[in-house]
Amino acid sequence: MRRPMVAGNWKMHGTRASVVELTQGLGNLSLPSGVEVAVFPPSLFINQVIDGLEGKGISVGAQNSAVLPEQGALTGEVAPSQLAEVGCKYVLVGHSERRQVIGESDEVLNQKFAAAQQSGLTPVLCIGETLAEREAGETLEVVGRQLSSVIDVFGIKAFANAVIAYEPVWAIGTGLTASPQQAQDVHAAIRKQLAAKDAEVAEGVQLLYGGSVKAANAAELFGMPDIDGGLIGGASLNADEFGAICRAAGN
Repeated sequence: MRRPMVAGNWKMHGTRASVVELTQGLGNLSLPSGVEVAVFPPSLFINQVIDGLEGKGISVGAQNSAVLPEQGALTGEVAPSQLAEVGCKYVLVGHSERRQVIGESDEVLNQKFAAAQQSGLTPVLCIGETLAEREAGETLEVVGRQLSSVIDVFGIKAFANAVIAYEPVWAIGTGLTASPQQAQDVHAAIRKQLAAKDAEVAEGVQLLYGGSVKAANAAELFGMPDIDGGLIGGASLNADEFGAICRAAGN
């Protein structure tokens, strides 16, 4: 039985003071016991957040990590082994902002995916189409290709220790949200693609939806059979709103 998961991606937001306030707010939440909850602060605040959430049942992840698993000469990067040492459990790989804005290729993302797993982190692989691709009817082709880029290199078993987040690029930070049925259709296609290789892996992997999820629409989205929770952006910066989303996942 897959456990629901709600993950908060704080992106490039936060000051020392605001992170203290948000962390305290999260620590005071009454969270459903059956839901896995994680937050992804900027790397600068990871230690602060891990310390602030100690004993609160909330995991901490990183938004990015290096292509190499161990420490070395890679100026400006953080090794996944360093993230694991300080207490991170997860790392995002392939978020659309990394793909679209930073220009990370499938090859680079594959290296990051492997390095994360080698270091004991669970990668959260983000996949999704642009508005132009959706309007051209290419959604399943694009998502399938992004998923295949990992499967073809590492095999289906790599997803026994990974999470997949479907995030339509056109719905991230825009206020637009895929309808529950639109999101379910893509999630079902992702699980079907995995099942063609290994039914057990497909049944066990958590599939999250991301794209303007908030308390008002979370329950309807999470009620879909192949949507196991959400990767939350802006709403994760408000502890009460984030808590309401977590409770929706628990229902």
